[in-house]
Amino acid sequence: MTDDVLIVGAGPTGLTLAIELARRGVGVRIVDAAPAPHRESRGKGLQPRTLEVLEDVGGTERALATGTTRLPFRKYFDGAHVNDTDPFADALPAPDAPYERGVLIGQWQVEEILRERLAEFGVGVRLGTEVTGFEQDPDGVTAVLADGERLRAGYLVGCDGGRSQVRKAMGVRFDGTTEETQSMVVGDVEAEGIGRDVWHQWFTSDGGGVALCPMPGTDSFQLQASPELDADGEPLPPSLEGFQRIFDQYARVPGVTLTNPTWLSIWRVNVRMVDRMRVGRVLLAGDAAHVHPIAGGLGMNTGIQDAYNLGWKLALAATGQAGPGLLDTYEEERLPVAAWTLGVSTDLYARVLEAVKEPGTGVEAAAPPPMGTGYPWSSLAGPAEGSVGSVGDPAVLRAGDRAPDAPCLDASGHPVRLFQVYAVPRFTLLGFGAELADAVGKLAAEHDGLLQGFTVDGGASGAVADLRDHEGHARRAYGVTDPALVLVRPDNHVALFTRDPAEVTAYLTRIVTFTPKG
Repeated sequence: MTDDVLIVGAGPTGLTLAIELARRGVGVRIVDAAPAPHRESRGKGLQPRTLEVLEDVGGTERALATGTTRLPFRKYFDGAHVNDTDPFADALPAPDAPYERGVLIGQWQVEEILRERLAEFGVGVRLGTEVTGFEQDPDGVTAVLADGERLRAGYLVGCDGGRSQVRKAMGVRFDGTTEETQSMVVGDVEAEGIGRDVWHQWFTSDGGGVALCPMPGTDSFQLQASPELDADGEPLPPSLEGFQRIFDQYARVPGVTLTNPTWLSIWRVNVRMVDRMRVGRVLLAGDAAHVHPIAGGLGMNTGIQDAYNLGWKLALAATGQAGPGLLDTYEEERLPVAAWTLGVSTDLYARVLEAVKEPGTGVEAAAPPPMGTGYPWSSLAGPAEGSVGSVGDPAVLRAGDRAPDAPCLDASGHPVRLFQVYAVPRFTLLGFGAELADAVGKLAAEHDGLLQGFTVDGGASGAVADLRDHEGHARRAYGVTDPALVLVRPDNHVALFTRDPAEVTAYLTRIVTFTPKG
C-alpha cells in the first residue's frame, strides 16, 4: 500500500498537517517515535493568528475551553511583591480579527485536541515508529524504520523536531549557533502553598530568577528558572530537588513545596534554520526546519502555521490537481518567516534578560509582534498575468496578506463570518456588487472542486450564495469601494484583487499547471 503522504512526527505541526490533508481526502499516514503521547506543557501558548488557523482546522473552540486567555503576571524582586499586570488588558476583538489575545494552554493539550480532530477523519497516529532514513525516486519515497520495515508514500514530511532524522537524511544545512552557556531549567511540577490565579515571576538583583505558571486544566505549574551550576559552571541535570533549591533561592517564599514532577528538562539557546525546506518529494516543517529562543512562545505557533501553508499545496500536488512546482512556494513563503522568527525571538530573549533586572518587569517584555500577517513577496501574490485594473486599497490590504474576517448575513438573514465561509478547503471568490454576480457563478462552475463563489451584496441565486455586508465591515477590511473580485487562498490569504474574471481564470490555471510567475 502506498499512502499519498507520510508524516514523521505527531506534534502540533505534524498533526495540523495531517488534518489539513485528511479533510481534503488525501491518503495520509502519521507516525511518531514515542511509545505514547507525552503530557508535558512545553510550548504553552497559541497566538491569535494560530487560533484563526485552528478555527479553520477545527480546534479553536476546544482550545479556548481548555486554556485561558486571561492570566495576570505577578512580579517579585528580591523576594518582595512589586506589582500585578495584565499586558493584554485593553485588547479587544475586532470585526476583522476575532481573537484579540492568545490562549495559555499546554502543548500536550493542544496535541490531544488535534489527535481527536484527526480521528474524526479516520486517521490515527502510529506510535513507537522511528524513521531513520528514506530513499526517494521520481514516483515516491520509501521510509526506512528502525526495525527494518519500509513504508512507501508519494511524499514524506519531516515534522520530527529539532533533532530531526528526516532533516539529517535530506542532507540540508542547519545553520546557526548553540549557546551552551545560556540555558534554563523547565518542567511541570505541583506547588503546595501558592495560588493559581496569577503567573508568578520572581527575579533578583543578581540576575537570577524563577517563574511558576499555572497550567489550565491541571494541578501543575510550568517552572522556568536559571539553572543550578556545578563547580565548573556547568548546569546540573534537572531534578525535583534542584527545582526546590532554585525556588527557595530566588522566590524566598517559605512553606512552598514542589511535588509530583511530570516533566524535567534543560533548555539551551539554539538559533538554527535549514537552507532548504524541500528536496524533491521530501519536505520539512516546524522545529525540524527551524529552532530558536523560547522568548515570545513562537515555536509551536510557527510550526502550526508551516503546516497550514503546506497542507493545501501538498494536497493539490499529491492528488494531481496541481503541478509539483506549487510546492516550491512553500519554501518561498515560509523560509523568510523562519528567518524572521529566529531574529525576533533572539531579540526578545535578549530584551527579557535585560528587562528583568528592573523591578516590576517580567516575561511581558517578550511579547512578540503579530505573527502570520502574510506573504506579499510571494509569487502567489497577485494576478498570474499583468493586471488590468486591480482593486483594493493597498494601504488596507495587499495581495499575499492575511485575509481578514468580517461579520455578514447570509441569504436568510442569519449571521455568518467570512472565516466560516473560508472553512471549506478550497479557494474562495468574493464578488462585491451585483455587476459581478454572473461572473462569480460562471467561475465557480468552471472550477468546481477547486473554487467556491460568493457574491457580496450581489443578489445572487442558484449555486452561488449571496452575503450581505450589512455593516460594511467586509468592504472596509478588504479596501473595496467599487465592484471587485477578491480571490482568497485555501489558507486564508488574499490571492488577488481584480475586476476582470479572466485574471481569476489565469490564476487558477497557473495553480493547476503550476509554473512560477515572472
